[in-house]
Amino acid sequence: MKRIVWVSIAALTLLLTATLAYWAGHRQSSAPVVGGPAKAASTATVLYWYDPMIPDQHSDKPGLSSMGMEMVPKYADAGAEKNLVRIDPATVQNLGVRTALVERRVLAGDVRVPGTIAWDVRHASTVSARVDAVIAKLDVRAPYTAVVAGEPLVELLAPQWSSAIAEADALQHVQSADAKALRGAAQQRLQVLGLSPSDVRASGRQGQPTITLHAPQAGVVTSLDVREGQRVSAGQTLMTINGLDTVWVEAALPQAVAGTVHAGIPVTVRVDALPGRVFEGKLETLLPDIDMSTRTQRARIVLANPGAVLSPGMFARVRFAPVQGEAVPVVPDEALIAAGERSRVIVAEGEGRFRPVTVRTGRTADGYTEIVEGLRGGERVVLSGQFLIDSEASLSGALERLDTGAAQPAPGSSAPMPGMPMGEGR
Repeated sequence: MKRIVWVSIAALTLLLTATLAYWAGHRQSSAPVVGGPAKAASTATVLYWYDPMIPDQHSDKPGLSSMGMEMVPKYADAGAEKNLVRIDPATVQNLGVRTALVERRVLAGDVRVPGTIAWDVRHASTVSARVDAVIAKLDVRAPYTAVVAGEPLVELLAPQWSSAIAEADALQHVQSADAKALRGAAQQRLQVLGLSPSDVRASGRQGQPTITLHAPQAGVVTSLDVREGQRVSAGQTLMTINGLDTVWVEAALPQAVAGTVHAGIPVTVRVDALPGRVFEGKLETLLPDIDMSTRTQRARIVLANPGAVLSPGMFARVRFAPVQGEAVPVVPDEALIAAGERSRVIVAEGEGRFRPVTVRTGRTADGYTEIVEGLRGGERVVLSGQFLIDSEASLSGALERLDTGAAQPAPGSSAPMPGMPMGEGR
């Protein structure tokens, strides 16, 4: 009897154990696996340990970070989707994240720069003494005096000129062949000395003749270098006359846009002193020197100046006509995140997924910036809230992988990013 009881108890125990084991196994197979990724990750190689709050600080062993936080391991196979940041779509909506499509368009080459009106030095004439002389009289006594062509400027007392004029006058009415040859030589001597019939006038000033020099052109006496009674030597400059039929406009072009303009393109100029007036001209040349302080290149524009209304020294606003080009990928300026010498954008890939992409920028116009490398067009970039997403990417280590060359451009980009082999997939 006792034996039967023990057998029954043993059978009941086995049955109960089997039932519990079946129930536990069924529950474990039907329930979600908790800690599965961590267990799987534990089989991977640990690269280093880091604090998510300070992703730049690494350690070769576990422990506490400088902030007192427990460091987590960084596995070699972590981040199968490289540089991808996931944010709950509801959070994205609450943040009011705005995006825009990367378009391909022709950037307007409309360049507006400041400029200054200057003399056109090709219309400058120098009045000088060809021989030693004394300034007997100045008809122009102050700089910036307007003169007309042929107007008397200065009377010179020059013995060498006087003897040459007297010799030419003495031979003026000769009849013999030999005397006519001498007369021709005398006239040539006058030309060598810089005299012409319009520049010579004999007078009885204290018994000695004087020579009057006349204005070779109409314009303004921009420099007056002598005074009455002054002795001047051969070759000395007496005054300089600048014409005002045309003027130069010297504009300062940033190096970023200097390469987009060329000689001959139309230019419009406005000056504050003449509101409503628009002057049209063409770019003559880009001067081959760079201002070392402003890193700008000077452009020279020639403008017609009817009525001499434009005066050197006036401030001008210069507009170069749009330069035609080909369509390029462009993004709104607000989409760019400056990162030292480089820039990046946040590409929205849908369903709360975002990817930071390093880009190389080009020209900027009308609130858009050209993307030379990194985007191809058709992607969607984040316009607002991108700094929060960028911070999240930094915490997750996505930016670190971007900096080390593990990143790749957005799908369909025009060129691979540095460090990425051609043909690499996501």
